[in-house]
Amino acid sequence: MAPLPKRRHSTQRQGKRRASFKIKLPNLVLCPKCKTLKPSHQVCPKCDGQR
Repeated sequence: MAPLPKRRHSTQRQGKRRASFKIKLPNLVLCPKCKTLKPSHQVCPKCDGQR
């Protein structure tokens, strides 16, 4: 038989554990040439310009 937890984890403790599972938003910047959103430190997919 598998061991069972002796006490129930509170919602506060559960929330603290899940606080690090948040979704990270992509870091987007405007391209200086064509003014479209692109990932920072990467080549623009529309105009192939890099800054």
